[in-house]
Amino acid sequence: MVAELASLVRQGNKVLLVTSGAISCGLGLLPISKRPIETVELQATSAVGQGALYHRYSELFSREGVTTAQILLTSYDIEARSQYLNARGTIAKLLEWDIVPIINENDTTSADEIRYGDNDFLAAQVAILAKADLLMLLTDTEGLYTSDPSVDPDARLIEEVDDLSLLGQIDAGGTGSAIGSGGMKSKIVAAEMATTANIEVVIANGARAGVITAVAAGERIGTRFRPLESSMSSFKLWLKYGRPSSGAVLVDDGAAQALKERGKSLLAAGITGVEGTFAAGEAVDVFHQADGRRLVGKGITAYSSEELERIKGMQSSQVMELMPHGDEEVIHRDYFVLAEG
Repeated sequence: MVAELASLVRQGNKVLLVTSGAISCGLGLLPISKRPIETVELQATSAVGQGALYHRYSELFSREGVTTAQILLTSYDIEARSQYLNARGTIAKLLEWDIVPIINENDTTSADEIRYGDNDFLAAQVAILAKADLLMLLTDTEGLYTSDPSVDPDARLIEEVDDLSLLGQIDAGGTGSAIGSGGMKSKIVAAEMATTANIEVVIANGARAGVITAVAAGERIGTRFRPLESSMSSFKLWLKYGRPSSGAVLVDDGAAQALKERGKSLLAAGITGVEGTFAAGEAVDVFHQADGRRLVGKGITAYSSEELERIKGMQSSQVMELMPHGDEEVIHRDYFVLAEG
């Protein structure tokens, strides 16, 4: 794998590698046989394995004449806009220097549990952050099938996907192996994220000889997801996929229509309910209450949940009278992204 990636670098390509394996590597150095369950044990195992994992990559790339850099990211580095921009700047500079960033989630210090499919999500985020042309997701099957090939002899490899809405009809199976934590579902979500950012995605068998070279050359291998024609800004891509929601607001018909069809900001008058506890400046989901609680989108709120409870349903003039230093818009259209379309 390293030899193929190094060959791409020598051809003038900018290459980033998002790798899992720190926990698996740690298991090989510890007197335990099973993947731990407790978070603190997972983090400690990762701490043991991460250094050995990067050392091996560094050693192999060095033999190929390629310099590498280790980058460990946490979910906070993606969620916080300033951290996100710092990470983007660092990666851009490394690529400018023809250095291959080797990226993994910082499992050792992450406050959340080490979750299912993290590195697929991280790979998509890094691809978006670096404005990549192509994202390869290497797994232990040939790609995405119409059903689980291990139990269905009629399962058929899907060579190309250009309509993500059809994926809801496919049984993508559960998690991966007993050692790893990924799965096909997380790869499909990663593909959706990246293609929205105009990035082509290929899911392919990482054990197949020459797979990286073949995918990069555009050969018919694995499952290829064509990029979507999207004009979404980098900020809105970050908001949609990198910033988790801290709560929700429910809106009426008029507000939902204004957001979806006219690209307007959300005003207090259209809010019918508030869910969760959040501060001003946090991301919240916006639901259309009368439409079966359909998700309209996500935005950065100018008001806390407590303040919204006081001003929901009010006209803007009333809001300004009650909170003269507040904003007329609860969520400005520049800080809102639609869930669809």
